[in-house]
Order: sequence, then structure tokens, then C-alpha cells
Amino acid sequence: MNRSLLTPRWLLLHLLFLAATIATGFLARWQWDRAHEAGGSAQNLGYALMWPLFGAFTIFLWVRVARMHKVAEAVPALPETGTAEAAPSISGAAAASAEQAAEKHRRRPLVPPPAPPVDDDEDPAMAEYNRYLAELNEADRRAG
Repeated sequence: MNRSLLTPRWLLLHLLFLAATIATGFLARWQWDRAHEAGGSAQNLGYALMWPLFGAFTIFLWVRVARMHKVAEAVPALPETGTAEAAPSISGAAAASAEQAAEKHRRRPLVPPPAPPVDDDEDPAMAEYNRYLAELNEADRRAG
């Protein structure tokens, strides 16, 4: 049992998910009864079948959020300096893989490189559109 799922915040989340699941059950039962009354319709029957699906989805989300929290706790945080020597609590292999992931993330540019220009011979419509975008970009630079 993961003790971090028993903190006050998580207990509140558990209660919220439990209340939502129970509410969908009550709503399904209410629509089922309503569908079988004199004024009931196929729409009520559809809702009676839909509410349990919402309840199942609520349970699915509950499990998914708990698993994501468990995985997030298992991943060691990198120290501010980003070096493996500064974190003696992390094993060597885990620190090395975390270091490589951080380095790969840092090398990725913030803005992707521009696409190669398209000639009028390749695609005239695309070339015209690119010229239009270049004009808009230039006008925006002059205005700003």
C-alpha cells in the first residue's frame, strides 16, 4: 500500500471519486425507474444505460490518477546542477539514465527549425502561401 495515497489531499480525492461513482449509480437507478413509469421514454432508458458507463469511467480515472502518482514518486528528481555527483541518493545507473534524458531534453530546440522553402515548380499554391506568410511575419516584425 502506498502511504502517500493516504495524505489528506488524497483522502479528499478518494472521497470525491467515490462520491462521483455512487452518484452515477443513483442517477442510473433514477433514470431506470423513470424509463419504466408512464411518462418514461427511450431517452430515459438510454440515460439509464449511460450513467453506469460514466461510473466505470470515474473508476478508471481514479485508478489511472493513483498509478500516475505512484510512477511520479518513483522517478528520482534531478538536482539543480544536473550532475550525477550531486545526488548521492540516486543509484549510478538511474542517475546516468536521468542525466541522459535531461541532456536530450535540453538539446531539443524551443522552436522547431523552419521547413525548407518550396519552389514555384514544386507546388505553386504552397509557394504562394509561404510568401503570404512571410509577408505577414515581416509586417508583424515591423509593427512590434
